[in-house]
Amino acid sequence: MEIEKTNRMNALFEFYAALLTDKQMNYIELYYADDYSLTEIAEEFQVSRQAVYDNIKRTEKILEDYEMKLHMYSDYIVRSQIFDDLLEKYPEDQYLREQIMTLSQIDNRE
Repeated sequence: MEIEKTNRMNALFEFYAALLTDKQMNYIELYYADDYSLTEIAEEFQVSRQAVYDNIKRTEKILEDYEMKLHMYSDYIVRSQIFDDLLEKYPEDQYLREQIMTLSQIDNRE
């Protein structure tokens, strides 16, 4: 499994997990976050390997569709870069630093 896809799926999962079914959440989390194989997931849930594969592929598409419509992950990346740039450009501005930290906390809350 390629690392870039794994990282992206984990990130999309963090943003959109609440929109998935319990089964979708379980399969994606086990496959991408916990590095289970399709066979291990199939055994865990007593289903076929093909059923797990199909569910994961469908869920990947769902996560990508959510991102295409909502842009939560891509907007987060842009905001983070802007925050980093501002902190680098104005390292002595304590007020700016505090405001950026407040905004970052909002972005990172559960």
